[in-house]
Amino acid sequence: MSCIINRMRTRSLNAPSPIYQFGPCGRIMKNSTVVMTIQDPASQRLTWNKPPISVLVIKKIHDSLVIQPFIDLVRWLIWEKKMSVYVESAVMDDPQLKTNQLFQPFKDKLCTFREGMDDLTDKVDFIICLGGDGTLLYASSLFQQSVPPVMAFHMGSLGFLTPFEFDNFQDQVSNVLEGNHLPHCLPNTAHTLVILTHESYYTTSGHAALTLRSRLRCLIVRKNETISAIEKLSKQNTCHLVLNEVVVDRGPSPYLSNIDLYIDGKHITTVQGDGLIVSTPTGSTAYAVAAGAAMVHPSVPAIMVTPICPHSLSFRPIVVPAGVELKICVSPDSRNSAWVSFDGRNRQEIQLGDSLRVTTSIFPVPSICAEDQISDWFDSLAECLHWNVRRKQRQFDEYSDLLHSSSNDSLDKQHFDGIES
Repeated sequence: MSCIINRMRTRSLNAPSPIYQFGPCGRIMKNSTVVMTIQDPASQRLTWNKPPISVLVIKKIHDSLVIQPFIDLVRWLIWEKKMSVYVESAVMDDPQLKTNQLFQPFKDKLCTFREGMDDLTDKVDFIICLGGDGTLLYASSLFQQSVPPVMAFHMGSLGFLTPFEFDNFQDQVSNVLEGNHLPHCLPNTAHTLVILTHESYYTTSGHAALTLRSRLRCLIVRKNETISAIEKLSKQNTCHLVLNEVVVDRGPSPYLSNIDLYIDGKHITTVQGDGLIVSTPTGSTAYAVAAGAAMVHPSVPAIMVTPICPHSLSFRPIVVPAGVELKICVSPDSRNSAWVSFDGRNRQEIQLGDSLRVTTSIFPVPSICAEDQISDWFDSLAECLHWNVRRKQRQFDEYSDLLHSSSNDSLDKQHFDGIES
């Protein structure tokens, strides 16, 4: 099978992203001041080829607290911004919206789509999420290729991926749409890999910062499929693109998972345990961190491989380059099959002879920052995960410390004098 892998691999990821276009009119600003091939995340800023005219609004389902913000946002986008607003068709069937009199005047002006039935490619310029992290994961699943810029408002339980607060949403959305998003402070150019002159800084400072969240491209290859069939599958929209992780586990079986892991055709190890998590840097703070993985900034080009309850104390999580291809399959001596899920969805079984191929997609999710790439991530670590939160150690009072040290010295001297006598 190694010859198949070599034939299929035609590229390698050595940079945060080779794609600069997001949706019909969103792209990353060209930065002529980059002096090294390693890109500074702070240089990733959003600009528009043309003014956005269409927006997809995704709201958290089964949550009455999101109804009024959703109405306020959609009404403002239609009447004030004169934008075409897309919503999922299931939103129109929400009983709380059907009976809401404030929703009726513009209900017929909404454009609807059905997941898996309607293609939103080249129809949506901009995405707004109202809810928790699940709304961003859902937005990612709707686009198999280029994803429009995403602005996520925190209205869920955790909100690790949703940095914006809904208060004063009009100004925040307008700043992004009009390119007037101002950072809180100048970048610290002394520690970055780019040089921003005084003039060039002002050409980029009015544009929103972007975090390019890499996705994993996952393809299930069934037993006895030919090379031509595999190539056909890879070209069609039969791949799963995940923003957080793909999980391989033992499913309902009481036996250990026995999973073989290959990287670029080389057998690395056999996983014996409850399963395996293959995650993006964005997903490193989700299921993976609960299984003991390190937390990795989303701008780092990497893939995390984390065992779930391994039957070996020495099996630690690993981080591999983003450009490699992983192959995961059921070991020949396994007692059972395995089950695969993609961002917690589309769960399906893989049998002996089947394999799961995982690579980094060239189409990331451009997530708009509330402040910047670094501040947003560390703020989420502190606020959502309480990272390194503890009561600070009290410092010594200088005078009392000296007295305490002197008294200890006296006690020690008396103790040793007693021993000598």
